[in-house]
Amino acid sequence: MVFNSLTFVVFFAIVLALHNLPFSWRAKKVNLLVASYVFYAAWNPPFTLLLIASTVLDWYVAHAIHRESRTGRRRALLWISIAGNLGLLGYFKYGEFLLENWQALMASFGIVWQAPGWDIVLPVGISFYTFQTMAYSLDVYLRRAEPGRSFLDFALFVTFFPQLVAGPIVRPTQLVPQFQAPRRATRDQLLWGLGLMTLGMFEKIVIADGALAPAVDAVYDARGLVTPLDAWLGTLAFSGQIFCDFAGYSTTAIGAALCLGFALPNNFNNPYAAIGFSDFWRRWHISLSTWLRDYLYIPLGGNRGSERRTYVNLLTTMLIGGLWHGANWTFVVWGGLHGLYLAVERWARERFAHLHPTRTLGGALALGVLTYALVNLTWVFFRAPTFEGAGRILQAMLGFAPGGEAILPVTRIVIVSVVIAGMLITQWLMRARTIESVVARTPAFLLASVWGAMLFTIAISQGSGEAFIYFQF
Repeated sequence: MVFNSLTFVVFFAIVLALHNLPFSWRAKKVNLLVASYVFYAAWNPPFTLLLIASTVLDWYVAHAIHRESRTGRRRALLWISIAGNLGLLGYFKYGEFLLENWQALMASFGIVWQAPGWDIVLPVGISFYTFQTMAYSLDVYLRRAEPGRSFLDFALFVTFFPQLVAGPIVRPTQLVPQFQAPRRATRDQLLWGLGLMTLGMFEKIVIADGALAPAVDAVYDARGLVTPLDAWLGTLAFSGQIFCDFAGYSTTAIGAALCLGFALPNNFNNPYAAIGFSDFWRRWHISLSTWLRDYLYIPLGGNRGSERRTYVNLLTTMLIGGLWHGANWTFVVWGGLHGLYLAVERWARERFAHLHPTRTLGGALALGVLTYALVNLTWVFFRAPTFEGAGRILQAMLGFAPGGEAILPVTRIVIVSVVIAGMLITQWLMRARTIESVVARTPAFLLASVWGAMLFTIAISQGSGEAFIYFQF
């Protein structure tokens, strides 16, 4: 079940109605838990067993870790949680990838080995809920939190349908306490929630799928070389598509939770207005970047060791972050490039900190444009399914492939240019602002007009109910 479908509209209306009926708080939580399993089962019912397995595993392991005082036993229990979660993730997401690479390795030694067929369906959202449940065991092991007292609350934390399949990746301390006392949205929360859901669907249906996806698909599905203009526009369009698709999901998830009276953390903060790559990762997929920082980068040593060790930790974290996104070496390269960017930025900041280039508007804009341009080069590896395809796009973008074919019509060029320009201007204007502060200063009639316009464009868009991009991760 996807947010951008009539099925979800009916589903959410029923859930919202049940949540506002005079049932006991426990009955309402049971309703939400059942609704979350129904939401997930709409893709493939048997995969709900994986959700149950992750829930039961981490619930009992976390309590065992909390009771245990011996360091060796606590560490062994933690590894049971990690092995169980990553084992499921590895089998379903990376099994075929590992088989293909083993086959290639054997072939390099002259050994012909045919890998068996791997007809395993990737469960939707498995990368998200495995990280979420592992965080529970890790927090208990690190003594950052105590295990919960209610299995129902923990099960609802794992399966809570608004953010189940594509985040935000919520920490136990952020959501579990919200299930302990009755919650129902106030009038303002309901209006805010519905407004955020509208904004999220506008980003997904109208901008990502309607305005930008056709240009992206035309450029990246081309079999031959394309012109530099088309290569850049196709990649810029993808930068907007991936943002509006993923931020659209997160915004809709946050809005849906708010309609029920729950608060989810923000997952995006105008990332294309970032000045530098550390700033970019403080603004892009915030829940993942902080998860990687707290549970991988810092345990590896963070920046507490030598300069070389810090760079190794950065690269390792970003390489794993890239692999988390997909079982393909192109994602590893994408993550590696971001790790390289972060390392170079750190090196430059330590040696040229006295220059303070961001103190002037011109310096800030120049660094912002450079950041955005280099981020777009990495998006090529994220979007292209093969290195050959990525190479063709990069050759055109860098001017090394003269004579490419022009494939984007003038109307599509204009649409992409206007949408991307509007997105960048909006994010720069919103860089140090919040949507709440802007809404508070906007006249009610103008807010109503904008809301109505978004609803109208959503309704008239000939959307096909395309799944969100991050569902495949």
